[in-house]
Amino acid sequence: MTKHRKYGDPPFSVAVIHGGPGAPGEMAPVEKELSRVCGILEPLQTSESIQGQMEELMSILVKYGKPPITLIGYSWGAWLSFILAANYPSIVCKLILVGSGPFEEKYTSKIMETRLSRLNEKDKQKVYSLQEALLSPSIEDKSLILAQFGKLMSKADSCDPFPTTNEEIEVQIDIYQSVWKEASELRRSEELLKLGKQVQCPVIAIHGDYDPHPYEGVEKPLSKIIKEFRLILLKDCGHIPWKERSAKDRFYKILKEELS
Repeated sequence: MTKHRKYGDPPFSVAVIHGGPGAPGEMAPVEKELSRVCGILEPLQTSESIQGQMEELMSILVKYGKPPITLIGYSWGAWLSFILAANYPSIVCKLILVGSGPFEEKYTSKIMETRLSRLNEKDKQKVYSLQEALLSPSIEDKSLILAQFGKLMSKADSCDPFPTTNEEIEVQIDIYQSVWKEASELRRSEELLKLGKQVQCPVIAIHGDYDPHPYEGVEKPLSKIIKEFRLILLKDCGHIPWKERSAKDRFYKILKEELS
């Protein structure tokens, strides 16, 4: 797999970072839309560690981009972008966090509860069985299980999404399991939030008001530690803004304004 893609014309002063961990290609619709106004880099993370992903990302930005760069990170990609901006502040001029996970453990307790409350009984039981399967040591290849689990979570995470297309993103389960284990510990230990003291650029968080990941878990911690921080809350919007009927146009308008 190539480790990056390019959209639009150089210079590439903006990079869009996918989530997962291990979901390369999911941000393609966003990159195609934004390439109408500027050159976009799409780094594809392949490492199974946070340090490795950060180094991968850094090498792509320096080799193919024009620093200082604006980073647009989605979900896990928001955290990775945040970590890179803390470690290499001179490389990043603006940080845009889209649908970021909470930066403190105390905000995570009701995420799954909220998701399950939005599913019917059949889907809830399916979630429980898939969770058991993901933890089972007797099942070696869990890729299909994770894909099914992801579809149910996406259903719960969405407010009023456009009809799904045939475009499927294959989550790389080895990357997901390894990196997420490390990332969740980074949050639990509060080391993730402490990195904010090293971030020197403006930080904008774009978050859906229907996203099960509570926006307070981004706004409250970061507003205390980031000098230039803003939260933009999208009405009637779940975890994936570019797939929401009510939020898509405003989401792109906000991003283009931030890039102009």
